[in-house]
Amino acid sequence: MTRTILSLAFDALAYGMVLFIISIGLSIMMGLVRVVNLAHGAFAMMGGYIASTLLRGAGLSYLVTLPLAVAATVAVTLPLERLLYRRLYRRTDPLTQILMTIGITFVIIGTANYLLGPTLKPIPLPASLSGPLDLGFRTVPTHRLFVIACGLATALGLWLLLERTEFGIRLRASVDNSDMAESLGLRTDLIYAATFALAVGLGAFGGIVGAELLPIEPFYALRYMVTFLVVVSVGGAGSIPGALAASLLLGLIDTVGKYVAPEFGEFFFYSAVIAVVAIFPNGMLGRAQ
Repeated sequence: MTRTILSLAFDALAYGMVLFIISIGLSIMMGLVRVVNLAHGAFAMMGGYIASTLLRGAGLSYLVTLPLAVAATVAVTLPLERLLYRRLYRRTDPLTQILMTIGITFVIIGTANYLLGPTLKPIPLPASLSGPLDLGFRTVPTHRLFVIACGLATALGLWLLLERTEFGIRLRASVDNSDMAESLGLRTDLIYAATFALAVGLGAFGGIVGAELLPIEPFYALRYMVTFLVVVSVGGAGSIPGALAASLLLGLIDTVGKYVAPEFGEFFFYSAVIAVVAIFPNGMLGRAQ
């Protein structure tokens, strides 16, 4: 019984960290630059596609592929920021944002299927991450431990970036009053572009390291987009602690629910979402609008 509980808790923690790494990028876009970016799942899928291609086609190592695929995803999407997203920052209504970003999602899905085919894209793990790891009191999958470490590093790194750096100060100033920030000499267009790149990079990073739990396949962007949105809504847009708490809570409920009553599917997951949103309309740790 104890072994089962520990296994469930470990799997739930790994799953929650995958949700966090991907969803925090969407949370940043929605909370800081006020864009409901439904293409975020497509950017995570793009990172997975590029990583799969580099690993299986070019034969690069996993640790080289990981930063290379994230950088390539950011580079490919930056023209979209310049041509399309820049028109949305803090100025247009949510319906316009939703229609444009869902259009981008379908374009990316169609392009990926045309170029690489409508099949599952596995991301092979190196031998150092694919086996079990003996912790002394029990054995755990090494890759899931790696995912947990990536999630914790992401949370700490983001907090330091936004709260302890000049970039974070400039970003908060631009968000609170962009006109005043510009009058003081801040290049808000560059700050928003950097924020977009950060959000896309996080999505791609999560798509790659979490591919074992959320497999990269042709309709990945549509299949998981609702889940990423739910994490942001439950945690509160723009809140790093909120996104982390929501990811861990929902990951635990989903994992345990599917173990105890698999025939109910995602019933427990969405029941918890309804309850949390009803109690905390702005998210568990979100700011009141």
